[in-house]
Amino acid sequence: MGELADKRKFYINGKWVDPVQPNDLEVLDPSTEEPVAVISVGGQADTDAAVAAAKAAFPVWSQTAPAERLAYVEKILAGYKRRAQDMANAISSEMGAPQDMALADQTGAGVSHIEAFIEAFRNFEFIRPLGPHAPTTMVAWEPIGVIGLITPWNWPMNQVTLKVIPAILAGNTVVLKPSEIAPLSSIVWTEIVDEAGLPAGVYNMVNGDGPGVGTQLSTHPDVEMISFTGSTRAGIAITKAAADTVKKVTLELGGKGANLVFADADDKAVERGMRHVLLNSGQSCNAPTRMLVERSFYETAIEQAKKLAEDAQIATAHQPGDHIGPVVSKQQWDKIQDLIQKGIDEGARLVTGGPGLPEGVNRGYFVRPTVFADVTNDMTIAQQEIFGPVVSIIPFDTEEEAISIANDTIYGLTNYVQTQDGARRNRLARQLRAGMVETNGERRGRGSAFGGVKASGRAREGGVWGIEEFMDSKQISGWDVDA
Repeated sequence: MGELADKRKFYINGKWVDPVQPNDLEVLDPSTEEPVAVISVGGQADTDAAVAAAKAAFPVWSQTAPAERLAYVEKILAGYKRRAQDMANAISSEMGAPQDMALADQTGAGVSHIEAFIEAFRNFEFIRPLGPHAPTTMVAWEPIGVIGLITPWNWPMNQVTLKVIPAILAGNTVVLKPSEIAPLSSIVWTEIVDEAGLPAGVYNMVNGDGPGVGTQLSTHPDVEMISFTGSTRAGIAITKAAADTVKKVTLELGGKGANLVFADADDKAVERGMRHVLLNSGQSCNAPTRMLVERSFYETAIEQAKKLAEDAQIATAHQPGDHIGPVVSKQQWDKIQDLIQKGIDEGARLVTGGPGLPEGVNRGYFVRPTVFADVTNDMTIAQQEIFGPVVSIIPFDTEEEAISIANDTIYGLTNYVQTQDGARRNRLARQLRAGMVETNGERRGRGSAFGGVKASGRAREGGVWGIEEFMDSKQISGWDVDA
């Protein structure tokens, strides 16, 4: 075991600084269970320093020309592309995404989001007429102030770019608290931002945990907005913590996506759903983990899902190839094992997979790709977010029954529809309670917003909606249109 990488410093007011009080935490590689780096967990003094730097920078930054802010973001994009391999290596080490997937999907998501924000911002109208009926009433979009950004470990750069970039483009100043489980990618990110030369205090980064820095940001009187991605449980706690200071709070939380597979679906329908569940070892809030299948196609779908799960290769994150890596931590692994056992205990049919480590694996947080059939929607595995490579297959007889099962959940992030019947696709898309509906494997267009309803939170991240999320609208009458 070599010497651990020292990543204890925070980034405050344009400089890398030591924590006020040392509080070491080891970062574990989930492929090996070995520590790879040491960070410091921040305290109140660190949070206060970062917020003070952001507050001091806000008056000038909020008044900069939009073109100037855009130029900084273009520099960040160029630096991010240059450091793509470093970013992928960090993500593989900290949360277990396999090498190729860490580069193409995990790191690639950041490129895609930054480019989409640049595109949306170029045409962003900061002052717009209310409408032809009121030519001198204007709607002005203005920055909010200091924003606390709290991001998760499962898609680190996807979430960091969806928050930092629109927040600073909009004219806000920010304090980022990445997940303490997967902080290394955000340290690389912060090096990229530093190199782009933003004015001191516009962007700050403090490592820490939810009960510490997360709560300190949520309750801080000088923080005017919190943008959080993570578990529903933590989102509820943040909302309560933020209430006394009447902050704006936007939440992107868990999901339990239903994938409605009709008998007339194309021959790739089951494969698409399974690949999405297995991607990132099942650690995606928008994974279609409930597969609802029309009765006449049900047994065929189960056989297809079984084969796909059994064909999936499992290996360390540190080798190339199209395989599944570990889940992020022992705590996550234990939770997934408990839920798999609960599925068996509650009477679901275990088609393949199950509890325990995959064959031939004796270390690392690896989970066997698992398929359950004959699941009823009241079972724990159909209601709780497992966040592992586990799919629950549920039969249905009618379109109405499929909608009823799909909507019978506290969550409402993404639902999926597989049918060749266009009218049915349209009907279902409107009746499914979710922030997003994807049909027949077609990706939502670039600049489309990501977000849900119900216990999935109601954030809208990405594109023009993602910029407006970090702004307040001001309504002005008597505007002199000739001035």
